[in-house]
Amino acid sequence: MNITVHQSIHINLLKVGAISNSSVLQIGSTGAIQAKSELYNSGGFTEFAEEAKAQGQYSPVVQLAPQSPFT
Repeated sequence: MNITVHQSIHINLLKVGAISNSSVLQIGSTGAIQAKSELYNSGGFTEFAEEAKAQGQYSPVVQLAPQSPFT
């Protein structure tokens, strides 16, 4: 059975708080998502890294212009 999906996605603002090792961020549709998780310590680290500190507020890399819902 073949299914054809036509879609149009308009995103004015996408705010992601956090993505962890087991998170999935999906926009649109997919046939199947298969879980895969790999964790490597290629640097041979023995301690956790220091906590990251915020350095200020930044503007988005890509400026998104608001669109009329009737376009």
